[in-house]
Amino acid sequence: MIRRAVPNDVARLADLEADNLGQDAWSAGLVAAGVAGDLPTITWWVAEVDGVVVAHAVASVVADIAELQRIAVDPTHRRTGLARELLAEVGSVARAEGADRLLLEVREDNSGALSFYADQGFVEIDRRRRYYRDGATAIVLRLPLVSGCG
Repeated sequence: MIRRAVPNDVARLADLEADNLGQDAWSAGLVAAGVAGDLPTITWWVAEVDGVVVAHAVASVVADIAELQRIAVDPTHRRTGLARELLAEVGSVARAEGADRLLLEVREDNSGALSFYADQGFVEIDRRRRYYRDGATAIVLRLPLVSGCG
């Protein structure tokens, strides 16, 4: 089940952040602020399995551009379609809010994520050198959300 995150999800979301994103994880305080709506434009979604939050996505929509800030799935639930479901929800909401494209950054050494995003229709549009804390390069990807964007 995909739904919007609520304050009771914050501890689990902070754990998922740490487990999946390591040194690039957002702090529990930042997670709490985002879920509470204290960060303008930011929305959190969660995926539940048997009542347990096992994945999340965070996106920002500003005018005609949506940006997927993060997406993370507990390792025991990967390759089950949850990331695809979360991404579809983000795209649907972004389109409804007027966005015509969805952008994201992914580590250039994350071949699994690059393959996943390519399968979803994303294309590379740029690279950001030394983007991550460890100095890794980010690949910027774009997915058109409406016909004619792209």
